Amino acid sequence: MGGADRPNSGADAGFGVYVHWPFCLSKCPYCDFNSHVRHTGIDEERYVRAFAAEIATTAQRAPGRTVSTIFMGGGTPSLMKPETVGAILDTIGKHWSVSPDVEVTLEANPTSVEATRFAGYRAAGVNRVSLGVQALDDASLKELGRLHTAQEALDAVKIARRAFERYSFDLIYARPRQTTAEWRAELSRAIDEAAEHLSLYQLTIEQDTPFAALHAAGKLMIPDDDNARALYDLTQEITDARGLPAYEISNHARPGAECRHNLVYWRYHEYAGVGPGAHGRLVIDGKRHAISTERRPESWLMRVEASGHGVVEDETLLTSEQADEFLLMGLRLAEGIDPKRFTALSGHSLDAARIAALGAEGFVEATPDGHLRVTRAGFPILDAVVADLAA
Repeated sequence: MGGADRPNSGADAGFGVYVHWPFCLSKCPYCDFNSHVRHTGIDEERYVRAFAAEIATTAQRAPGRTVSTIFMGGGTPSLMKPETVGAILDTIGKHWSVSPDVEVTLEANPTSVEATRFAGYRAAGVNRVSLGVQALDDASLKELGRLHTAQEALDAVKIARRAFERYSFDLIYARPRQTTAEWRAELSRAIDEAAEHLSLYQLTIEQDTPFAALHAAGKLMIPDDDNARALYDLTQEITDARGLPAYEISNHARPGAECRHNLVYWRYHEYAGVGPGAHGRLVIDGKRHAISTERRPESWLMRVEASGHGVVEDETLLTSEQADEFLLMGLRLAEGIDPKRFTALSGHSLDAARIAALGAEGFVEATPDGHLRVTRAGFPILDAVVADLAA
């Protein structure tokens, strides 16, 4: 796999490519992702040429990798024509070696129109789809600004099941007025439909979103901390009982069915980011770089056409910054982190006294293979646990 012979790559390293398609039909009121609504047509051929140029430039900086995972996120990648997806995948294969068992995921909205493209995406090389279902009742979907109905979502899941070997879908919980009884029924129904993987996110109020304005004005009430914790605990209880335990704080899978691309991030391996607002972590000349591109699609397009890439930030990370990122990402995983890798990154060991104190409170524990992981009790306060260990 790519990355295995480079510094700080860790064992069983993979190399991922993230492709950002920034366009949506509408902007959901809770969303702070880099997504944009354009009421005029998108010149997909022009964007394909720009993606090809940025992929080529990135591959020149990070040659010799073997791509183990590709993830097309957004925005709404399922607004792309299958031919566009195929052209981007072909370009990746032209500039890097691609693993025979590469995982190729595409995020999709579960509308009936987009579901009709699934066979085309499969033919283009996509072998895993992630559906933004978000809720299984129409009132909640409307409140969340989604354009599909619950029945459309379930129909799309059935189509995905026929078209792809692997599929997943997202749900948002701790929604306004949601009760534990309602969530139990909804989650149980979702697991009935999910073959192997679910992403389950608590609704959070993000700055500069319509939901933030409504919340500040007292017009949007979400569960308080106690109720949100009850919903979280119920989520773990149900998914454990049904064979989809959490392998990451918000992601659940049957053993062996984890999203391999996201594991590249959480295990702190290398990945290239292409497209407007994409982020990457690449080891170049022995140093790990944090790279990000221009967020605005039209500005990114002009930058790429002028210079072959849309990079606006390229920072060489200090060893201390790498160690902090490694902690922040790795402790999200149920498998935890290898403390020896932290030492290799940072040049010093984790503070044994801090680990002991957090362990005494039941927030972290050692695994039989020597990893350090956050416990079920520690996950709801993960940020505080990471901050304590990184201090």
